[in-house]
Amino acid sequence: MVMRYVMSIDQGTTSTRCIIFDHRGRLVSVTQREHRQHFPRPGWVEHDAAQIWRNLERIAPEALTQAGVGLDQLAAIGIANQRETTLMWDRRTGEPIGRAIVWQDTRTDTLVEKFAARPEAAMVQERCGLPLATYFSAPRIRWLLDHHPGLRERAERGEVLFGTMESWLIWNLTGGPEGGLHLTDVTNAGRTLLMNLETLDWDDDLLDFFGVPRAMLPRIRPSAETYGVASRVLPGVRIAAALGDQQAALFGQTCFAPGEAKCTYGTGSFLMLNTGAEPVRSSHGLLTTVGYQVGDEPAVYALEGPIAITGALVQWFRDGLGLISSAPEIETLARTVEDNGGCYIVPAFSGLFAPHWRSEARGIIVGLTSYITKGHLARAVLEATAWQTREVVDAMNADSGLELRTLKVDGGMTSDNLLMQDIADVLNVPVVRPMVAETVSLGAAYAAGLAVGYWPDLEGLRRNWHRAAQWLPAMDPRRRAEEYDNWRRAVERTFDWIKPHP
Repeated sequence: MVMRYVMSIDQGTTSTRCIIFDHRGRLVSVTQREHRQHFPRPGWVEHDAAQIWRNLERIAPEALTQAGVGLDQLAAIGIANQRETTLMWDRRTGEPIGRAIVWQDTRTDTLVEKFAARPEAAMVQERCGLPLATYFSAPRIRWLLDHHPGLRERAERGEVLFGTMESWLIWNLTGGPEGGLHLTDVTNAGRTLLMNLETLDWDDDLLDFFGVPRAMLPRIRPSAETYGVASRVLPGVRIAAALGDQQAALFGQTCFAPGEAKCTYGTGSFLMLNTGAEPVRSSHGLLTTVGYQVGDEPAVYALEGPIAITGALVQWFRDGLGLISSAPEIETLARTVEDNGGCYIVPAFSGLFAPHWRSEARGIIVGLTSYITKGHLARAVLEATAWQTREVVDAMNADSGLELRTLKVDGGMTSDNLLMQDIADVLNVPVVRPMVAETVSLGAAYAAGLAVGYWPDLEGLRRNWHRAAQWLPAMDPRRRAEEYDNWRRAVERTFDWIKPHP
C-alpha cells in the first residue's frame, strides 16, 4: 500500500515553510527559507512577493526529496499565511505592483483617521466585526490605489488583482497568467474590513466606503474545499485549504467546540476563542472574526485578541539593551530573583492592540528603584506577556459569556517554562502545550486533508492531539489581584503619550 501525505505551506511574516505530515499528524519533513524585510521609511514594512514565490518554488520540491515522497503520494496541499499583508499584481504579466505592504505597516494612520471621522464610520465594525485600524487590508488597498497613477482605472477594469498572500500563492500555483485561480478564504477575506460577517461575501457599502473596486477582488471560498489542482511546482496535486495563520493554529489545536481557546506566542501573540456558529459582537475591545469554514457547513466564528509585542520584547531586551545574548537566557536571568521587585514593563512600542486599541500609547517601565536588578527586569519582561494575556482572556469571558477553563498554547515562547507558569498563575487555569508545536502548519494540513477525505472528520483530528506539557496555577489569589491591579495602573500610564499633530 502506498503511503499518502499532506503538505502544508506556511507563508509567514519572516519566512516560508513547507512541511509534510503523515496520517497521524506527525511531521515527516520541513524546509524553510527566509525572505527580506524592507523598511523604506519609519513605520513602513514591505515584502517582495516575487521573492516569496521563488522561495516556494525552491523549498516545495526540497520537502518532497527530504521525505522521500513522490507527487503522487501527496493527497492535498493546505496553505496558512500571514494575514492582512496586502499585495496587488498585474493579471496579464503576473508582476507585483511594487512590494507587498505588511500587516505591521502603519503608513495608513492618517488615512484611517480620515475614515474614522466620516459620519458612516460606525457601519464598518457593524458589518465586518473589526475596528477601523491600520492593522487591516482595506486602508492599504486604498493607499496603493491613491499613490500609483492609473492604478485605480486598471483595477476597475480587472487588469490589476488584489490578494493576501494565500491568494498570490494559489494564483501562481494554478497557472498564474495562464489561467491562475484568483480566490481567498473566509478567514483571510474577513481581515480586510470589506467582508460582511453575516453573508461571508464582499459588502457593497464597505467597498464604497473605502473606495475599492469589486473587479480586483478574489472570490471568497470556504477554508477547507478543493479549490483546484496545481499546475506549477507541485503539478497534479489538489489545493484544498487556505486559512489565516491564527485560524490555522486554532484548527491545528483542534479547538472545535465553543469555549475552546488557543494562544500562539511569537513576536506578537494571538489569543483566539471558538464562539460557535454565530458571531459574537465584542464590546470589550476584541475582534469578531471567522474561525474557519469546512465545505458547505456553516462558518464557525471566533473572538480574537491580538497582542502586538510579546516575543519582540524579549528580542528588544536582547538586542536593544544587550542584557542577554540569546532569547532562552531570559528565563535563567528571571529565575535569579523571586519576583519583579515592584517593576512593570508595558511594551506599547507602537501602541496597544487588544483590548485597548490605543495607537498613541508608548511603552514604559514603572516602579524603578535602586533595588531593581536586571533579574527583576527580566522577570517583568516575562510577566508583561502573562498580564497582556490576562487582559484579553478577561475581555473574552465578558464578551462570550463563556468561562475559559484551559488555554492551549503554541509558538516559540512556549519553551519558556517560567513564562508558561506565569500565564497559568495569572489566568488561574491550566495551560497545555501539544506534542506537535507546528500548529499553524498542522492546521492548514488538517483542513486540506479533511477536504479530500484523507481524515474522515473533526473527531479523527482530535484523536491526533496529544499533550506534551501542562502548567497548573499556583499563585495566591490575593497576590494575583494585587499584581493585576498594579499592571492595569501601569498600562494607564502609557495612554496619550503621542499627541496628534496640529
